[in-house]
Amino acid sequence: MQVTHVSLDLVVDFDAQRLSGSATLTLNYLEHKVTELWLDSRDLTVLSVTAANDEPLDYVFSEMNPILGRKLCIHLPKPYCEKVCIFYQTSPTAQGLQWLMPEQTAGKCLPYLFSQSQPINARSWIPLQDTPKARITFDAKVQVPKGMRAVMSAMNSPQTPLDGEFYFEMELPIPTHLMALAVGDIAFKTVGLRCGVYTEPSMLSAAAAEFEDTEYMLEVAESLLGPYAWGRYDMIILPPSFPFGGMENPRLAFLTPTLIVGDKSLVSTVAHELAHSWTGNLVSNATWRDLWLNEGFTTYFTNRIVEAVYGKEQAELEWVLEFGRLKEEMASLPKDKQTLPSNVQRDDPNLAFNRFTYDKASMFVHDLERRLGRIAFDAFLFNYVKQFAFQAITTEVFVEYAKQTLLQLHPDKITEAELLTWIYGEGLPKGYCAPTSSSLDKVDDALALFLQGTAANRLMVKGWRVHHWQYFLSQLPEVISQIQLMDLDDTFHFTQSSNAEIACDWFRVAIRNHYDPILPTLSAFLNRIGRGKFVRSLYAELQVAGYHKELAGIYAKARPTYHPSIQAQLDKALNISAE
Repeated sequence: MQVTHVSLDLVVDFDAQRLSGSATLTLNYLEHKVTELWLDSRDLTVLSVTAANDEPLDYVFSEMNPILGRKLCIHLPKPYCEKVCIFYQTSPTAQGLQWLMPEQTAGKCLPYLFSQSQPINARSWIPLQDTPKARITFDAKVQVPKGMRAVMSAMNSPQTPLDGEFYFEMELPIPTHLMALAVGDIAFKTVGLRCGVYTEPSMLSAAAAEFEDTEYMLEVAESLLGPYAWGRYDMIILPPSFPFGGMENPRLAFLTPTLIVGDKSLVSTVAHELAHSWTGNLVSNATWRDLWLNEGFTTYFTNRIVEAVYGKEQAELEWVLEFGRLKEEMASLPKDKQTLPSNVQRDDPNLAFNRFTYDKASMFVHDLERRLGRIAFDAFLFNYVKQFAFQAITTEVFVEYAKQTLLQLHPDKITEAELLTWIYGEGLPKGYCAPTSSSLDKVDDALALFLQGTAANRLMVKGWRVHHWQYFLSQLPEVISQIQLMDLDDTFHFTQSSNAEIACDWFRVAIRNHYDPILPTLSAFLNRIGRGKFVRSLYAELQVAGYHKELAGIYAKARPTYHPSIQAQLDKALNISAE
């Protein structure tokens, strides 16, 4: 039994912090004798279920699973039932929704709602088959308070009047984790023929300026992987509590405001979400075990877009930093988790989203390019996307495809054993040649001088990019003196950095060396920004460094501002009660 289309009719209730309404599911019978429809749900209250003719249908929930929620079993009438309508409402604690009070927004006047369905949180706001292999089309009617705008992962129109009703349609089949909704004081500005930015009015000009190269990125991506299939590529910059750098929801990528720093130094995240339009949204992973197929090819493809738009130096720098993150992740990751398809099917799929999954897979794809040469590899990548467009595939399907293409066409460039070692082997293959960049030589020289006693204000740092500073901070010794830390901070003002990447890297160095002057600013940072990449690492550093009292105080204050999925992860990691 497959659900092929979902028709939503929802009312957004900010006072009750819930969605209420109905989901009408169109069914495709794979076997005609099927008498039950099983759906995923978590914290949903089902009010009633009917067939297309309004005939009431019986239903029952399974026992609660702490990760997966509850299966909803609907008993189907005989004979054939084409559609089922579920009347339901969400919970204020739904992990796929975050409700913000007006004071938690930039404008301070209106509340805000946004979803985050990946990996398995769509089931907390829609009863459906919540797995990446289940592609659906959808339409939706969304009712919101007048004066507010609703947008979804569908075609959006900035001309729609703010009269309280919005209609959407996604006619192309998408994985369920790409279902997305945002409601708030949202304005729009175009940044290209097919690209635009939605965000709160006070951030609109800065966001549009930061992301003004998006249309060019789109053209570059098309030159590599073929025509863009989704019509428009709009973006919405969400409030700071958004838990990811970006989310590739088709036609409306979700982005963190921490990318807006005024110099376009962090826009590779925009390139990453755009790249997902081919590798992720068009060709999808069939299970979360196969996430590397999404993220590895996309991370590689991001680097190619950055190289074409911003130059080879920046692309090399980002690749080297990526490798540095991979080495750090491998140092603490059990060996049996260091294969590309590390099996998370019996665990929380959120555990699949670590830097290892992204970066080892990216190194694999880069290595394929090195072996085949760029022209031959580009031909393989283009054909791969064309072959599996609008499909969800497993690791094993990819391996078989590679055997029939790469190994047949280039037997002198890569063997089956080498291919399988990359995918199923632990860690990195022996002899792997790590990426380098001559642009980092000046950073290594400056770091050596500083560690030998040269004052920070005498270091030659003119013209350094953000990536040079990130590399500098990542290469500092684990143990560094208070005098050295004070010298660096007084000279380069790391504690007050407006770039969240640099600030986070600096805070990590400072915490592990008990440089206490950063604590007030660190507390403000953790209360202002809810991006998981930053908050998880900083709380972990505080915990390891023994800042238990400070950690508890900061987290108690900051926790209500975090997305529910981040709250759940941190509660578990820090062993702190949610109450």
